[in-house]
Amino acid sequence: MTASILFSIGAGILLVVGLIGAFVPVLPGPPLAWAGLLLSFFSKYNNISIAALIITGIIAVIVTVLDNVFPVLMTKKGGGSKAATTGSTIGLIVGFFLGPVGLILGPFLGAFIGELISSHGNMDTAFKSAWAAFMGFLCGTGAKLVVVLVYIWIYIASFFSA
Repeated sequence: MTASILFSIGAGILLVVGLIGAFVPVLPGPPLAWAGLLLSFFSKYNNISIAALIITGIIAVIVTVLDNVFPVLMTKKGGGSKAATTGSTIGLIVGFFLGPVGLILGPFLGAFIGELISSHGNMDTAFKSAWAAFMGFLCGTGAKLVVVLVYIWIYIASFFSA
């Protein structure tokens, strides 16, 4: 097997892992997918330009930063505390082990419980904070998913244009 084949296969694997990372909090989806594009740059079976690598690299950094900022900003906008944000993160991790429904409900329930404890049982504040944290999670996850899918499209298109 030549190095070009290995680079192209490795790039595809990194892109798939990046796609999984768009949903799983412990995997940095866009940076992994970008690493796949970078690896495919060195394969003769893909045709990716330096400009495309630079632009997609900048986008990966921006989306990764925003993914960490969205839940905090949205939770604060919803009147929530740091406890709601922490609870949302814990709920996301626990929800990961419960499948797709857990990934969706985990951040909401975690933020709700965190804010409920922090606000000494104020249900209205807890619900508003939980909803805001959930919306922040959806915004971050949605942005990561779109970016990684575009990277996969670039990889596939570059394969057929090489």
